Amino acid sequence: MHCVTNIPRQFINLWLTLLIIWLIANNTFEFNTVIVGVVVSAVIALAFSSFSQVYSVICWSPKVIFYYLMFLGVFFIELVKANLNVMVVVFSPRINIKPGIIKIKTELKSPIGRLALANTITLTPGTLIVDIKDDFLFVHCINIPSTDQSRATEEISGRFEKLLKVIYG
Repeated sequence: MHCVTNIPRQFINLWLTLLIIWLIANNTFEFNTVIVGVVVSAVIALAFSSFSQVYSVICWSPKVIFYYLMFLGVFFIELVKANLNVMVVVFSPRINIKPGIIKIKTELKSPIGRLALANTITLTPGTLIVDIKDDFLFVHCINIPSTDQSRATEEISGRFEKLLKVIYG
């Protein structure tokens, strides 16, 4: 998936992203709210689209939309599982954890793909991205899943990265 970096594509991708955030934040599809969202998102996108080159790598297609919806489903499932794991740790009479920082490798090349992966890992309770260097993310975990780098990479980011690779290239 190769997209040419250009201002119109950046504008459209930024505008759509901002409009979706607006609609979710307002939690309504009333005509006036949607019109204000369209206008405000367009003004912001117009002002910042020339600076936001990361949005030019998004090439919307039915396949990308399908994988994005799959990503949201996988993220929701992993979010629930991580919340339950953290709840078990918090309510356990004995703390049986192995906290630490793990270095995991990512194959994502686009900056927005790496950003999405880092934010996804950070939003999952029990993990936090502390640094990104080259192709590696440094993840602080409440409970280290494995000291083996390839196994830890698969357990922490594998499910997300496969889908993000299709979405962001």
